[in-house]
Amino acid sequence: MKPFSEACEHNKKPILAVLERLFADVHQVLEVGSGTGQHAVYFADALPHLIWHTSDLPQHHAGIRAWQAEAALPNLKAPIALDVGDAWPNQRFDAVFSANTAHIMSWPQVEQMFRGSGQTLESGGRLVLYGPFNFGGNYTSESNARFDHWLKEMDPNSGIRNFEDLDKLAGSNGLTFMEEIPMPVNNRILVWSRTRT
Repeated sequence: MKPFSEACEHNKKPILAVLERLFADVHQVLEVGSGTGQHAVYFADALPHLIWHTSDLPQHHAGIRAWQAEAALPNLKAPIALDVGDAWPNQRFDAVFSANTAHIMSWPQVEQMFRGSGQTLESGGRLVLYGPFNFGGNYTSESNARFDHWLKEMDPNSGIRNFEDLDKLAGSNGLTFMEEIPMPVNNRILVWSRTRT
């Protein structure tokens, strides 16, 4: 039985509408934290010009493979075992995409995700993050404030991240901020580009 995420089902269409533009000239995408695999199947099917590489901790691979087997898409790759704090794939990507991970990870893991992205992105490649973010230390909605409180009750190391902290991390890893795109339900897409060399 395939795992199922209601959140993925609701947000996949709005995210795709943005990725169609951001990934128009992209060929190799690494998804960090593929979760159930739903996003990967939906985006790879809708964007056949790119190769979508899934990744997650090994315990999530069976679910990702179940979605992939049913879809049978030639541009969707088997999941890579990736813990952001360990070795990243020995491959270059045009884009790194991750949805709803930065607020689940601990801050050291977020640092490692930015470091790994900076190392694996091609010159001019993009890091694209989707999820809830704070700006100037402020919540963008009451629902995000409640969500952050719930996250921290579950795990004190998690929580909604401040854009300014993420942008500082990005800069220290050769990434330059490109744009912020408002999304439904008080989420955002943040885009950085690896400095061209």
